[in-house]
Amino acid sequence: MNVQPPRRLEPILEDLERARDPADLQDVATRLRDLFHIDHLVYHWVSAAGDQYGCGTYDPAWVARYVEKDYLRIDPVIKGCYQRFHPVDWKRLDWSGKPAQAFLKEALEHGLGNQGYSIPLRGPNGQFALFTVNHRCDDDAWAAFTEAHRRELILCAHTFNQKALEFEPDRAPAPARQLSPREVDALTLLALGYGRAQVADTLSISEHTLRVYIESARFKLSAINTVHAVARAISQGLIVI
Repeated sequence: MNVQPPRRLEPILEDLERARDPADLQDVATRLRDLFHIDHLVYHWVSAAGDQYGCGTYDPAWVARYVEKDYLRIDPVIKGCYQRFHPVDWKRLDWSGKPAQAFLKEALEHGLGNQGYSIPLRGPNGQFALFTVNHRCDDDAWAAFTEAHRRELILCAHTFNQKALEFEPDRAPAPARQLSPREVDALTLLALGYGRAQVADTLSISEHTLRVYIESARFKLSAINTVHAVARAISQGLIVI
């Protein structure tokens, strides 16, 4: 598990943005897991109709078991994150009930770690998703990891979700004046409350370059200022938070 800032994140995210089908997302998930030196990394998507899609590094036997037993109904991570908008450490969720405890015991037997950190994501038409990192370690090591990588993980999560929405069946065509991937990243992080310096640092660009992206997005959205641009991007489904 790596608590140092990952230096090879940007090329992986660029490959994610170029993904042509869901199979490419699986490859990116594996590469991100290895980059962060953790046991597992998973993206789990649920449509408004209850259809599920996922990619990641959990044991396929556990994934099949999860679907077979319809564990979506009792999974404390799903239940606990559905009403939240911010990243959630699994220790803050309710695992007290017998079904939840049995679920956790079985998950650990299938190779999941005792620590988890999930980022809730939402999109048009009731789409809900989770981006999760999972590892086996003690509480102090996990707290250090999540504190060190919170911003990078949020960026990964939203890039994953933006790409996954492109593969959603029957999705409406994108608006004619689509934002560039970097414009989406910048507005998404601003929408999450990051300051400009933090956004520039997270994207590994200068604040001058960030201003160029923001002004370009503002022009495309016919927005009078940055706040207006963020609001318009959210309302038009160009960014999801």
